[in-house]
Amino acid sequence: MMSKLPLFIVTGASGVGKTTVMRELRTLMPDFVVFSTDNDNFGSTAAKLEYQDRYNILLHCAHAVAESGRGTIICGTFMPWDAEKCDAYAAFSEICFINLHCDDSTRNQRLRTREDRAIWTDELLREHEQFARWLLDNAATAYHPPMPTIDTSHTLPSEVAMQIREYVLASWVGVLPAGT
Repeated sequence: MMSKLPLFIVTGASGVGKTTVMRELRTLMPDFVVFSTDNDNFGSTAAKLEYQDRYNILLHCAHAVAESGRGTIICGTFMPWDAEKCDAYAAFSEICFINLHCDDSTRNQRLRTREDRAIWTDELLREHEQFARWLLDNAATAYHPPMPTIDTSHTLPSEVAMQIREYVLASWVGVLPAGT
């Protein structure tokens, strides 16, 4: 019987670059399946699913991927307590979170230029500033293992993806086949 594999979740406040980095990771890490918590994984069904239902489905998919000996990276705002509520939570050796972070000014600028910019009121921007701060303040205590943070303020998405790759591969020492 195969041992349990780790699952990786790239999280962070809106506007830090999770979706952009996800595209880079898919190219950089073809031996891993890279999912998003956003609607693109769920098509028209997404509007009918609550976030916890999405998380549950994603962990079941990641478990199916792990049974084939491959790893999964999920990109999106996802909290440890959301993962713990999923049926497949115990199917992984550990769930490793990686926090993408950028300074408030950079994040706010990115959000105000997105396609959905109309929703980004000053109040909502402040809420995301507080959430980003919470992630930084709790990275060492609310996450097991502790959650590393990668600053995306002035780092190219390809470089951020390389840092994520290094963290993932370091966690998979002895798990991945040679040459990966």
